[in-house]
Amino acid sequence: MTYAAPTAEQRFVLDVIADLPGLAALPAYANATPDMVDAILAESGKLAANVFAPLNSVGDKVHAKLADGVVTLPPGFAEAYKLYIEGGWAGLGVAEAHGGQGLPFAVAVAVQEQLTSANMAFALCMMLSQGAIEALAAHASPELQERYLAKLVSGEWTGTMNLTEPSAGSDVGALKSRAFPHADGSYRIKGTKIFITWGEHDAADNIVHLVLARLPDAPAGTKGISLFLCPKFLPDGTRNDLRCVGLEHKLGIHASPTCTMSFGDNDNCVGYLVGAEGAGMRAMFTMMNNARVQVGLQGVAIAEAATQHALGWARTRVQSAKFGGSREPVRIIEHADVRRTLMTCRALTEATRALVYLNAAAVDRAHTSPLPPAGGAGSGGVADARAAQGLADLLTPISKAWATDVGVEVASLALQVFGGMGYVEETGAAQFLRDARIAPIYEGTNGIQALDLVGRKLAQDGGAHWQEVFAEVSDTIHDLATSPALAGLAPWLEDALAATKTATLWLAAANNPDDVAAGATPYLRMMGLTLGGWLLAKQAVTAQAMLAAGTGDPAFLNAKIATARFFAEQLLPQVGALSGPVTRGAAGLYAISEEGLAA
Repeated sequence: MTYAAPTAEQRFVLDVIADLPGLAALPAYANATPDMVDAILAESGKLAANVFAPLNSVGDKVHAKLADGVVTLPPGFAEAYKLYIEGGWAGLGVAEAHGGQGLPFAVAVAVQEQLTSANMAFALCMMLSQGAIEALAAHASPELQERYLAKLVSGEWTGTMNLTEPSAGSDVGALKSRAFPHADGSYRIKGTKIFITWGEHDAADNIVHLVLARLPDAPAGTKGISLFLCPKFLPDGTRNDLRCVGLEHKLGIHASPTCTMSFGDNDNCVGYLVGAEGAGMRAMFTMMNNARVQVGLQGVAIAEAATQHALGWARTRVQSAKFGGSREPVRIIEHADVRRTLMTCRALTEATRALVYLNAAAVDRAHTSPLPPAGGAGSGGVADARAAQGLADLLTPISKAWATDVGVEVASLALQVFGGMGYVEETGAAQFLRDARIAPIYEGTNGIQALDLVGRKLAQDGGAHWQEVFAEVSDTIHDLATSPALAGLAPWLEDALAATKTATLWLAAANNPDDVAAGATPYLRMMGLTLGGWLLAKQAVTAQAMLAAGTGDPAFLNAKIATARFFAEQLLPQVGALSGPVTRGAAGLYAISEEGLAA
C-alpha cells in the first residue's frame, strides 16, 4: 500500500493548535526548533512510506505465527524494526535524562501517527514500548531504571502491558494473578494474561513485561494490585519462566501478535516490584493514559490512510455520467455524493488530529511547567501545570473514544468510495476498516471512556477545565464573527457550544446515575464534534490571517478554511440533535425486559 505523510498539515496543527513555539520555549523542549521538527517529520515520513507501508498488506495476509512458544513475524518486519531502532526513533519523546532526545510528546505523536497510518499492526509495538518507558521513568526504582530503561529507550528491547485476564477484562480489580515475595527481594509471579499486544516476537533481543498481580495478603479490588517488571530474559541471560501459549485470530491487525501469556508454569517467574506494594494501578495508569492518547491517534492515523486510499481511487476511477449532465462517464471524484463523502473523511480526520495533538501538548505542559517563584504560583508555575493536567485529563477520554469512532467511520466511508471493489480484499480498502475496529475496544472501551468523562472528568476541580475550554470556544466564535470572510461559520459553532453547554449542565444536575450513564456516549460525541469544529475554526482564523498577510501556501490555507466551513455546515448540526439522547434519561433503555429483548 502507498502512503504519503501529511507533513504540511501536521506542522500547521503543531504550530496553531499544539503551540509548538510555546513548547519549544520551555527548557525541557529547547531541542524542538522549527528546523529540527521539520527534519524529523520529513525523515519519519520516509520511514513510514518506504519501510512500514510496503509491509502493511504483507502482514495482513501472512499474520504473526506461533510455534513451540516462539512467535515469528511476517517477512520483512524484523528487518524493518532494526531500521527503526538504528534511526533512534524509539527515544524521540523521552527525556534526555533517560537517554532520549527530549522532544515534546506532541512531536512524538506526529511521528507515531505517520508510522501508524503506514502500518497500524506494526506501530503497536512502538506504542506499547513508549508507554512502558513512561511508566518506568515515573515509578520504577533507580536500580530498575538503570537496568531496563536504556535498552527500552534505544529500542533494543520492547515493552508490554499485562492487565487483562480471562475473568478480568474491564473489571481489572477482579484479576487473579499472584506475586510471592522472594528472599532476594524479587517476587515470583504466577498467572495468565490474555490479549497481550506484542507479548512475544522475534524482532528484539528482550521483552520487558509490566504485569499486574496481587501479593498473598493483598485486599480485594484495585487497591490490592501491585505492578511487576518481568523480563523475558533475566539479567544473567537465562530465560525467565514465562511464555506465549496462544495467539488470537483476529478481525484485523493480523501482523500484531496478540498473545496469551503464562507466567510461572514452573513457579519460577522472576518479577521486580515497580513502585510501592498496592500501588500498581497508579503506576499502570501512567502507561494507560499514554496509551489512550495514542489509541486515539490510531483513529486519526487510520482515517488519514483510508482517506488517501479512497482519494487515489476516486481521482482515477471513471464511472457514470454526472447527475443532470451529459451522458459521458466521468471520474467519480466529480460526483457530488462522492465529494461529500471525501470531504466528510477529510474534515473528520483533520478535526480529530487537532484534538489529539492538543491533548498531547497539554500532557507536555503538565510535565514540564517550572515551579513557581517564591511567594506564589505565578505564570508558568504549578497553577499552569495543574491547569494543563486538567485539560489533558478532560481531553483524554474524548480523544480516545471520539477519534477511534471517527477512524471506523472514515474507514467505512472510504471503503464506500470504492463501491463493490472496496468489499474485495485486493484493493486494500477493507483492511483499514478491519484494523480500525479494535481501537474503540481496547485501552478501555469507548463506553467506559464516556462514563469516565461524565462521571469524573466533568466534575474535576469543580468543572473548571470544561468551563475554560468552553470560554476558549467562545473566544474563537468572536474571532469568526469579526472576520468578514469567516463570519458565516460563527452561528454554527455558537449553536453547537450552546447545546453542549446545556447538556453539560443537565448531566451535572441529574440525580439518577442511570440517567447520567444513559447520556454518556452521545454526550462524548457532542463534545468531540464541538471541540473538533472549534479547532478547525481556530485553524481557519490563522489561515485567513496568513492569506491576508501574504504568507504561506494559498492553496493549503484556502483548503483549511473550506474544510472548517464544511465541518461547521455539514457536521456541527449533529450536535443539537444529540441533545435529546443525552438528556432523555435511562427509562427508554430499560423499557423492555431482558426476556423481551431476547424474544
